[in-house]
Amino acid sequence: MKELVIGEWSVPVPVIQGGMGVGVSLDRLAGAVAKEGGIGVISTAQIGFLEDGYENNPLKTNLAAIRKVIERARKIAKGGMIGANIMVATKGYGEYVKAAVEAKVDLIISGAGLPVDLPQYVKNVKTKIAPIVSSEKAAKVILKLWDRKYQRVPDLVVIEGPEAGGHLGFSKEELCTITQKSYAAEVKRILSILEEYREKYQREIPVVVAGGVYDWKDMERVMALGVDGVQIATRFVTTEECDATDAYKQMYLQCKEEDIILVESPVGLPGRAIRNSFLEEVKKFPEKFRTKKCRQCITGCNPAQTPYCISQALIAAVNGNKKEGLFFCGKNAYRAERIETVSDVMREFRGKH
Repeated sequence: MKELVIGEWSVPVPVIQGGMGVGVSLDRLAGAVAKEGGIGVISTAQIGFLEDGYENNPLKTNLAAIRKVIERARKIAKGGMIGANIMVATKGYGEYVKAAVEAKVDLIISGAGLPVDLPQYVKNVKTKIAPIVSSEKAAKVILKLWDRKYQRVPDLVVIEGPEAGGHLGFSKEELCTITQKSYAAEVKRILSILEEYREKYQREIPVVVAGGVYDWKDMERVMALGVDGVQIATRFVTTEECDATDAYKQMYLQCKEEDIILVESPVGLPGRAIRNSFLEEVKKFPEKFRTKKCRQCITGCNPAQTPYCISQALIAAVNGNKKEGLFFCGKNAYRAERIETVSDVMREFRGKH
């Protein structure tokens, strides 16, 4: 595998560790992946949930935590590349991006909506920016808009497919009908669009594909499409360095293929998660989980109408609370058989399997 080149950065192993919130990918995991030659990514979703003051002022606490977590990850990374995943749907999105830029994060990856204004926050700084797109249409919109409004192109594009975990950029109907073959054709169409902008700006725009990449064979299949790298999340959950609790990791180790289901998130997006008693209880007794306190996480969320608080459910999960937690995962989570080290995983993706 050739190196992944992003501007002046040369990443030895063309693997980006996907950002996983809440609290699944923080400094320990991101730092370890970066140290092993990939790109380690911190999720900023409720990043300060372990900090004093979070319950009273989530936004202020989260913004302060961004700097702390990035600094801690850098110490582990030993010069490796550290990124931050910041959802467009985050309340105070611009403030989160500014905080990450001020902390001198190397890369910002942004999805859960189109990051139309992301370039305005990285003028005259070294931080690279990468939109997440799932369709040819989304790619066209973001490339055209950045070209017209900011006279620039992305430093990297992440194409996230239908086999990813967490919130997904597809309808439930699409998730039930799209195949690996049909989505490979969509990836090719997105690559074709990018070629126009490469020629116009006379610069490379590397592309990585996310969703459904679990092992070396998956990586080979995806790289054969003509992309520059892969983004992997689920495989890193069952590593020693993952920031989630052991109980969280056990959910992955114990789940079967039929336990991985599509759910309707309270923020209005389909998602992929592990079936557990919480998801059954939410259906049977909706009043039991009604939001009692807003944690200021997602724009467009009306606490009075949502069946449960997404932040509260994800925090419960990362702490290993199976009765009240929502355990997001990728389609391949059932393939996890043991706890590995990040070094072991990265060795495989170096081709030393």
